[in-house]
Amino acid sequence: MQLLQEYGSILVIITAVLGFLMAFGIGANDVSNAMGTSVGSGTITVKQAIIIAMVFELAGAYLAGGEVADTIKSGIIKADMFVSEPGVLVLGMMSSLCAAGIWLIVATKKGWPVSGTHTIIGAVIGFAVITSGPESIRWGQLTGIVGSWFITPVLAGIVAFAIFVNSQKLIFNRSKPFKQATKYGPFYMGITIFILSIVTISKGLKHVGLHLSNWETFFVSFGLAILATIFGYIYFRSARFMSKVKEQRGFSGVEKIFSILMLLTACAMAFAHGSNDVANAIGPLAAVESIINNGGQILDKAPMAPWVLPLGAFGMGVGLAVMGKSVMVTVGTGITELTPSRGFAAQFACAVTVVLASGTGLPISTTQTLVGAILGVGFARGIAAINLGIIRNIVASWFVTLPAGAVLSIIVYYILHAIFY
Repeated sequence: MQLLQEYGSILVIITAVLGFLMAFGIGANDVSNAMGTSVGSGTITVKQAIIIAMVFELAGAYLAGGEVADTIKSGIIKADMFVSEPGVLVLGMMSSLCAAGIWLIVATKKGWPVSGTHTIIGAVIGFAVITSGPESIRWGQLTGIVGSWFITPVLAGIVAFAIFVNSQKLIFNRSKPFKQATKYGPFYMGITIFILSIVTISKGLKHVGLHLSNWETFFVSFGLAILATIFGYIYFRSARFMSKVKEQRGFSGVEKIFSILMLLTACAMAFAHGSNDVANAIGPLAAVESIINNGGQILDKAPMAPWVLPLGAFGMGVGLAVMGKSVMVTVGTGITELTPSRGFAAQFACAVTVVLASGTGLPISTTQTLVGAILGVGFARGIAAINLGIIRNIVASWFVTLPAGAVLSIIVYYILHAIFY
């Protein structure tokens, strides 16, 4: 308690800097996934992707990031174990933010798409084990996380495989692919909007007081899907669209339709990602700020100071702008060659998997889900279309992420303990 009274303001300032570092890492690594397929397929440039992602990620983080944050990420540790020593928890949260930020930046430098959520959880486990022992960890929570390493990429891969094969049969393998694309494109658009509406409502807008039941979410999404189908039917037959593709009535015209669908999917996923993953950076920061301002009292939920959320959103935007290109290149071109139709299949599969995982409560990493979806597209084209060396490095980085976060967190904790105690 003496630590908090003596260094309270300094600790909040340092934690804010570390929270910015973590948000920077999330922006550099996680955010890049949302736009990687759009860049890799040639739909937009890296510069355009960074601008679009910044707009939607920041909008998701700032508009729908929530006024209340879980102080202990994912309930992975037992907070009551730290009631008598709130200063230990404060230093632990600081070390977790620092460790997670460092690992995300290292992974980004290497071009590895890793999970920001898993990184911070590994970091929290690391400091908790050395301060309160293994009994302070809710080990049962880890089974879902480890399970998600295998389940969600496989599920996304299967969905992406099915969508890609379906588009080949309905459109690409026909004698007049462009005509088939204008025929089935509106239905693809309707299904896309249906899934994206569910993602946005359930994952992106839940923090702003929009608490719809599952059936209400379904009917709102279904209504929007019908409107999107009608819009697609009119637009893909309009003189304006036809003038854009008049020289591209073959496969390139088909890809033009899919590029629109893929960009829609990427923007919605970026918004949902921003609203959810900003908590990885600001949750521990909100915890430290709350503990210090409440005289050492540890709350399950912490009302956030007004400056916390903008800090996290800004950090994500800076990280994306400064370092986002590395992971975009890996996701967009490193795993398999992407076109707009292949990129759409991967992004759509990722969105479907997010919806299914949310409904079942399965912990999910959008990073791993998207990589699995891209793999599914690659397998649909044949094993030779996949860069197995890149896949090996990516999967290895997933397994290393939790222990890397834990080890770095322990090192940083001992350094902070030596400084402040």
